[in-house]
Order: sequence, then C-alpha cells, then structure tokens
Amino acid sequence: MSIGNEKTILVTGGAGFIGSALIRFLISETAHRVINLDKLTYAGNLESLSSIENNDRYHFVHGDICDRPLVDDLLKQYRPDIIMHLAAESHVDRSIDGPDEFIQTNILGTYTQLEASRSYLAELEGSKQQSFRFHHISTDEVYGDLGEAGLFTEQSPYNPSSPYSASKAASDHLVRAWCRTFELPVVITNCSNNYGSYQFPEKLIPLFILNALEGKPLPVYGDGKQVRDWLYVDDHARALYKVATEGKLGSTYNIGGYNEKQNIEVITTICDQLNCLIDSKPSGVEDFNQLITYVKDRAGHDLRYAIDATKIKNELGWKPVETFESGIVKTIQWYLDNLQWCRHIRDGSYRNVSTKDRN
Repeated sequence: MSIGNEKTILVTGGAGFIGSALIRFLISETAHRVINLDKLTYAGNLESLSSIENNDRYHFVHGDICDRPLVDDLLKQYRPDIIMHLAAESHVDRSIDGPDEFIQTNILGTYTQLEASRSYLAELEGSKQQSFRFHHISTDEVYGDLGEAGLFTEQSPYNPSSPYSASKAASDHLVRAWCRTFELPVVITNCSNNYGSYQFPEKLIPLFILNALEGKPLPVYGDGKQVRDWLYVDDHARALYKVATEGKLGSTYNIGGYNEKQNIEVITTICDQLNCLIDSKPSGVEDFNQLITYVKDRAGHDLRYAIDATKIKNELGWKPVETFESGIVKTIQWYLDNLQWCRHIRDGSYRNVSTKDRN
C-alpha cells in the first residue's frame, strides 16, 4: 500500500547496504519516484536492487557525488523534492589503512552535495522551494567511545576515534553550517550498527556467517567485549523515511535498535543458530563456536556505542520492530537462502552488472 503524496527523491549511495534497503522500501511502500546516484565502488551492488530495478519509478545513475556538473544536471533534470544523502565510505578498518578516500567522499562529497543543493534551491519557486529538504545520514561513531554507562543523545559531544568517524563528524558539521549560514533546509540522522540482508561481507555479521559456513576462523578483536547497539536495516529504512518526510527542519535524530550486545555475544549467537540450521558442517567442525579465535585489538577501538532513540519515538512515532533475537534469525536465514548473491560478492562478478542509466 502506498503512503504519502508522490514526490521525487534523490538517494545518493543507493546501491549500498542501507541505501538499497531504503530504495526497496520507497519503491515497495510509497508512490514516490526514486533517483539512485551511486559510483559503484566495491561496496555498491546493483544486485541488491534487482527486485525493483525494472520499476518505472526507479532510475539509476552511475556517477560520483564529487562530480559537481553531474549533480547539477541531475537536479535540473529530475527536480527532486528530497535529497537523502547516504553515499559514504564506511568501513573503519579500511579508513585506518587508507584514509584518503574517506576524506574525499565523506567530506568533499558532502560539500559538493550541499553546494549543489543550495544552488538548486535558489532556483526553485513557491511550494517546490518550501517543501525541499536535504537529509544527511550519519553514524553514532561520531560520538566516540561511550564508556560503560549512559546513552548517546542528540546533545552528546562529538569525539570521533577513527578516520572514518572523523570524516563523518566533519560532514555532519558541514551540513549544520549550511543550515545555519545559508538556511538550507536539512535534517540529520545518526544511527547505530546496522545488520540485515544484502550487507557487504566485510561487515561483522555477514563475514562471520560466510566464514563459518566455509570452516574459516572467526577472528574476534581483543576480548570481544566491545558493545554495539544493533539496528535491523529495514527498521532503519522506515526511520529514514519518517525523518525525511516528517522531521523538524534543522533537527538531528538518533536512530537505534535498543539491542546492546557484546561482539562476542553476537558471534556466539551466529554460531549457535548455524549449529541448529546446518546439518552438514565443514570438515573437522562439530560446533561452529570452535572456529572463534581472538586476535589483536583494532587501533582506537571504541568500547561501547548505544543510542537513545527517545526523540524520534516521541516526535515521529518510530520505534524498531525487530529485536536482535528476531532480526538475527531473519538475517542468517537470508544469507543461507542467497548464497549465490554472496558468491558473486566473493568472486567479484557482482561488479559486472550493467551500469547503464535506466531512464
């Protein structure tokens, strides 16, 4: 059933994990037209959008968010009512090994989007101008290490620990500055750790599922007691839509799953579920838990993140549907049912999917 008046929404980074979940939601649950701008870096996968790619309301554009002429042309051609900016480099380990791409995409790319949006807004008139908004999607990692108690709120100070989180913190500040100085109508969201279907296998949950199925070691940083708040990606997509269409301009909303788990708890849960679901285990494996190995901790590894999502619940009526217990079962089963998608990631063939602009 469609909800809301028909709008045009430009999604940057829509071939990524969260972006593809958002687009699947927008096409399936609303009447809106969706323009997907994605550079298709290693984590961008058009196969994640195969279920909606032929829909008349969906259009894919292969391009870089740092390409200002391209962005200007897209805004002129499609005249979006909302920009939902998700395009970002997002893997902490990669940011430690090579920060440059994170600075380019997350900071300069956001700057390009803001400037293009400012010029576009100035050319709009009447209700079109009044209804336009720019939604910047960010992370709870900008807040840094929470410690053993408390929750991140929208007033928590920024204290990023990694090049990734520092680049996202910088982009958040840019968005707020463009709102205050240039009166760009913006909303910002900061989310906790996402998980669910179609997540790139470098991330903890899909990586450990696939490694376990292949009988490979499951490396745990340090003692594995780092705590994360886990948010099911489809719950996140609903929250993003709520904020983009109903959020108060100039406001920030924290989005969390209220599912705090130590990393080692997540890993043992995966192993225990696989023990129940998999009859034919890899050679030499009687219990998937035996694959768990402890390795040197990550540099600058934050101990705990946890989100207070009271504001979005009270103002917009959003709350997560999935508990971690229900979401992790759905996630594991999805990967077991979609091993071909996973194989295409592992062998690189997913990158051969056509990048033709579907207009």
